[in-house]
Amino acid sequence: MGARDGSSYISRLKAHPRDVWIAGRKVGDVTSDPVFRRPVAAMARLYDCQIDPQLRSTMTYLPDDGDEPAGVSFIIPRTHADLVHRRKAMQVWAEATFGTMGRSPDFLNTVLASMADAPEFFAEVGVGCADNVQRYYRHCRDNDLFLTHTLVNPPVDRSKSASQQADEYAYLGIVERTKDGLVVRGAKMLATHGPTADELMVYPLPFSVRPGEEKYALAFAIPVGTKGLRFICREPFDRGDQSEWDHPLGSRFEEPDAMAIFDDVLVPWDRVFLHGNVEQANTLFARTRMQSHTGHQTAVRGLAKCEFMTALAIALSRSVKTDTFIHVQEQLGECTGYLQLIEGAIVLSELKAEPSGHGTLQPALEPLQALRYHIPRFYERMVRLTQVLGAGGILANPTEADLQSDIGGDIRRYYRGAGIEAEAKIRLSKLAWDATGTQFGQRQLQYERYYAGDPVQTGAAAYRMFDHKPLLAMVDRALRLS
Repeated sequence: MGARDGSSYISRLKAHPRDVWIAGRKVGDVTSDPVFRRPVAAMARLYDCQIDPQLRSTMTYLPDDGDEPAGVSFIIPRTHADLVHRRKAMQVWAEATFGTMGRSPDFLNTVLASMADAPEFFAEVGVGCADNVQRYYRHCRDNDLFLTHTLVNPPVDRSKSASQQADEYAYLGIVERTKDGLVVRGAKMLATHGPTADELMVYPLPFSVRPGEEKYALAFAIPVGTKGLRFICREPFDRGDQSEWDHPLGSRFEEPDAMAIFDDVLVPWDRVFLHGNVEQANTLFARTRMQSHTGHQTAVRGLAKCEFMTALAIALSRSVKTDTFIHVQEQLGECTGYLQLIEGAIVLSELKAEPSGHGTLQPALEPLQALRYHIPRFYERMVRLTQVLGAGGILANPTEADLQSDIGGDIRRYYRGAGIEAEAKIRLSKLAWDATGTQFGQRQLQYERYYAGDPVQTGAAAYRMFDHKPLLAMVDRALRLS
């Protein structure tokens, strides 16, 4: 099959029912449900980019062991050119959604590629695990499946480990090992796009499993329609009736977030990648260099999102000509400076790519880890500046219905800007508010804050992995007397 289009994605969703609950009701077909119809359509448009004649060479590649072009986000990079190719494809998808879709397919595709590029690690894990990973990678790549994941334990009692919870299966764990596979029970979050994906991956976060808690050490992947797997979604921000005129982002790019509940789910042995080994569970990220590849995708998407927020701030200030004031120019310059720093770190990660030892490359982790820490802060600062520069103007706006009513004349007269008609100015203000202040906008902000995990741990990891020797050598050199 190879790289697919949007209609193929939708057809597969229709053909594979899943257990999804939202707002107190069970969903039948996610492709036609009012809440999920728009998220599915947005994802389908991304897949359509792969068959666009003008984008196909950017979005696909021909695998050495494949017969059909595959999505380039599945590529295991071997050259600097491969990294650049992948980045350009990621950029197409990120810009198509203005960076607002955190779970576009390229994220988990890079996870799977990094796992497939670490056969020596999975060979140590257990008999057949390396083959399972390789087989699953080819299956997803050749069928262009949409994967999501769920990694985080529910916030039950953060002061206690998994085995110390009142319910031993409050967190996902192994119930038993059978001849057919692992039986697992418990919950994980946050499965963004879980209800609208094809496959669900589960794997442990670094150092999240304590000694003696082997039953919680597991990594696997299953179809989202697997018996016993249920998704309980958060309250939707768009129930399918939001006006695109009044909510230009929230009506198009809502991402369903869900808790994944595993009710004695059977995971076939050929879908098990790791189980029962605490040390291997805790070092999966490091041994597969997963964060180098996911960090590459995250940074590209983060750049697109920050570019969009910067563009909004500039457009708002120009609509009322506050950009003529030096203090506003200074704030806008701060934002454009952040963009240069992000892009520079992405390019640096490619230029300093590191060999795996078996003919493949990983982007350099240090600059990407720095971006994992700083992009959420850059973005939060940009959101604040956009709100400050928009001031009350992004709040006090009528609706499309008002504009088309008997008071439309007053609106066209009094809502104008500096050289911009009222309707255009109102729509710009609504775009800015949807990006920063509505439920959609606030979800975007909270999502970025914790997208890379605990920000304290992220910052500490950036310090620990940095090569301190050249810096400390400068201190030694300064202390030496001439």
